[in-house]
Amino acid sequence: MCLLLHMVQRKSSAYTLNCNGRLLALTRPVVMGIINTTPDSFYSDSRKQNIDTALAQAEQMLADGATILDLGGQSTGPGKPQVDAATEAARVVPVIAAIHQRFPEAFISVDTYFAQVARESAEAGACIINDVSGGTLDMAMLDTVAGLKLPYVCMHMKGTTETMQQFAHYENVTREVLDFFIERLEACRQAGIHDVIIDPGFGFAKTIAHNFQLLKEMHLLQILEKPVLLGISRKSTIYKTLHITPEEALNGTTVLHTVGLQNGAVILRAHDVKEAMQAIQLMQHL
Repeated sequence: MCLLLHMVQRKSSAYTLNCNGRLLALTRPVVMGIINTTPDSFYSDSRKQNIDTALAQAEQMLADGATILDLGGQSTGPGKPQVDAATEAARVVPVIAAIHQRFPEAFISVDTYFAQVARESAEAGACIINDVSGGTLDMAMLDTVAGLKLPYVCMHMKGTTETMQQFAHYENVTREVLDFFIERLEACRQAGIHDVIIDPGFGFAKTIAHNFQLLKEMHLLQILEKPVLLGISRKSTIYKTLHITPEEALNGTTVLHTVGLQNGAVILRAHDVKEAMQAIQLMQHL
């Protein structure tokens, strides 16, 4: 069993992404630090609404070991109202440009489901597109990413961010998420996207029970032979299960990061970079 787990972990980390001409070699798991340019992110400490605070957070995350910085211009939590592409771009694109200018070596990801925002963010310095809808909310997204020739994070979700919890019904959540990715990966291939990262979408159209089952069985996604991103940092699966607040959910996040690393996660999308890096380092020694 230990030998099998070791083989799975080694296979899961043998990926290379072409980020606008720079190669990101995932020879070991890495951390994607979360920087929000929104006023309503569920975790209050992650809300950065001006360039100076975002730059300071980016500097700290890079110092703590982040490989990727993920910038988002709207909250995509359950029930959050959606903003239009122009509003999102006005929030996030200037911050991406500032971070790219200050830290040109950083790999910057933009968290958006709008093709327009993806395009403007790429022009400002983003080199990864992180789409919570897997290309289902903006039909121009896949062709846009293909034209940009950038890696694409394809996440599983049903419905919209406002309606998704109405669709949290599955006969077998892991099998249905796997089926979703089989279809979406083919759509990405046909569009001409070469580098795809898959994100199971913890908390998106899923109950807490679904999230735990999916985390437990996440190793099965490696049949797709794509790097897996784990986005569970401080989410309600942790704080509602433990009857605490998002601000108190760091320890629980580290526990589930460890489980995710055991089950093949290659990228940890995290609010707390230092602690996520420590989990990776300890798991590597183990």
